[in-house]
Amino acid sequence: MLKELFAPTDMTVGTPWKKIVAFTVPMLIGNIAQQLYNTVDSIVVGKYVGDNALAAVGSASPILNLMLVLFMGISVGAGIMVSQYFGAQEREELSGTIGCCITLTAIASVLLMIIAPMVIRPMLRLLDTPDSIIDWCASYLTILMVGIAGMAYYNILSGILRGLGDSVSALIYLLVATVLNIILDVVFVAAFGMGVSGVALATAIAQSVSAVLCLLKLGRMKNIFDLKLSYLKMQKRHALTIIRLGLPSGATQAIFSMAMIIVQSLTNSFGEMFIAANVIIMRVDGFAMMPNFSFGTAMTTYAGQNVGAREYERVTRGAKQGTLIAVGVSASITLLILIFGKYLMGIFTDTKELVDLSVYMMRILAPGYIAMAVTQCLSGVMRGAGDTITPMWISLITTVAIRVPVAYGISWLTRTPELPNGRSECVFISLLCSWVLGALINVFFYRRGKWKTKAIHTGA
Repeated sequence: MLKELFAPTDMTVGTPWKKIVAFTVPMLIGNIAQQLYNTVDSIVVGKYVGDNALAAVGSASPILNLMLVLFMGISVGAGIMVSQYFGAQEREELSGTIGCCITLTAIASVLLMIIAPMVIRPMLRLLDTPDSIIDWCASYLTILMVGIAGMAYYNILSGILRGLGDSVSALIYLLVATVLNIILDVVFVAAFGMGVSGVALATAIAQSVSAVLCLLKLGRMKNIFDLKLSYLKMQKRHALTIIRLGLPSGATQAIFSMAMIIVQSLTNSFGEMFIAANVIIMRVDGFAMMPNFSFGTAMTTYAGQNVGAREYERVTRGAKQGTLIAVGVSASITLLILIFGKYLMGIFTDTKELVDLSVYMMRILAPGYIAMAVTQCLSGVMRGAGDTITPMWISLITTVAIRVPVAYGISWLTRTPELPNGRSECVFISLLCSWVLGALINVFFYRRGKWKTKAIHTGA
C-alpha cells in the first residue's frame, strides 16, 4: 500500500474526479507547505525585526518572481512533455526530456547567479523603494539569487514528479524542507540576529535540501525512465520543445511580474503602512490561492496524460468535474477569509491600524478567488493539451490591458488634496477586475476547443 502511494499515477483510467482529487490533495498540502516559506519569513521578521522589515520582504517579491520566470517556463514545458510521454508510454522520449530539463536548469541557474546580483539594487531604485527598507530588500534578494540552484531544481524536479503522477513524494520532501526552514528562520533571526538576511539564507538552504531529495527519488524510478549520463547531454529536439511549450508560460509569469512591479511602484507611493498591509494580504492570498493552483496543476497533468493516450472525451469530463470541485473549495475558503480575516492578519503584526487596513483590503479582493478557480482549471487543461499560447494571451490581456490601467485610472480619478496619490483601494479593485474578466475569457477559449489539436507526443 505504501509503495503504491509513492508510485506514479495513471490518470487515463478510473473515475476522473476521484483521480483529480487524489492527485490534488497531497499537492495542495505541499503547496501550503511551500507557502509557509514566505509566510514564516514574514512572521519572523515582523515579530522580531519590525514592520519595516516586513515591508522589505514583500517589496522584494515582485522582483524575485520576475527573476524566476525562466525556471517557471522550463518547469511548465517539462511537465507537459513528461505527462504526455508518460500517458503515451514513450520511454525513450520521457528519458530524454527529463535529462534535458536537468541540464537546462543548470545553465539557467549559473546565468542568474552571475547577472541577478548586479541588477537588484538598480531595479529597487527604479521602483522608488523607500530608503528605509532598500538595503534589506537588496540583501534578501541577493542571498536568494546566489542560492538560486536549490530553488530552481526543487520546482523543476517536483514538476517532473507531478507530471509522472507522483504528487506524494514531492509533498514529503517539501514538508521536510519546510520544517527545516522554520527552524533555521528562528535560529538565524531570533538567536543570531541576522534579520532579513537570515530568512533568505534559511529559505535557500531548505530549498536545496528538497531539491536533492527529489533528484534521489527520480534516480530510483528506473522502471519508468532512464536517468543516465547520455540523456543529460543537450538534445536540440527536446530543448526546443521544452522552450516552445514553456516560453509562453514563462512569458505569462514575466508579464504578471512586470505588472506587479508597475503596480508595486503605485503601492510604494502610499507609504510604508500600506506596503506592509500589502505584504500581509499577499501572504494570506498565497494560502487562499493554493487550492486553485493545485487544481490547475492537477488538470495540467490529467489533461496531458489523457491527451497522450488520445482520450479527449475523458479530458472534457474531467475538466468539468475538476472545475466544479475547485469552485466549491474556493468559495468555502473565501467565506472563511471574510469571517476570520482579522485573526489571520493579526498573526503577522501587533499593530492594530495595520491589521484593520489589511482586513479592509482583503474583503475587496476575496470574491475574486472563485473566479480564479475557473481560470486555473481551464487554463491548466489547455496547457496540459499543449496549448500554452492561449493562456499567455489571456494573461497579457488581464494584467496589462485591464489591471494596470484600472489601478492607475482609479488612483488618478480619486486624487484630492488630502489624498495626492488617490485612494489606495485601486490596487485591489484592479486585481479583482482582472481576475473576473480572466475567468470569462478562459471559459470562452476553452469552449472553442482548439486546444484539442496541440498534442506533442509522436502518437498523436
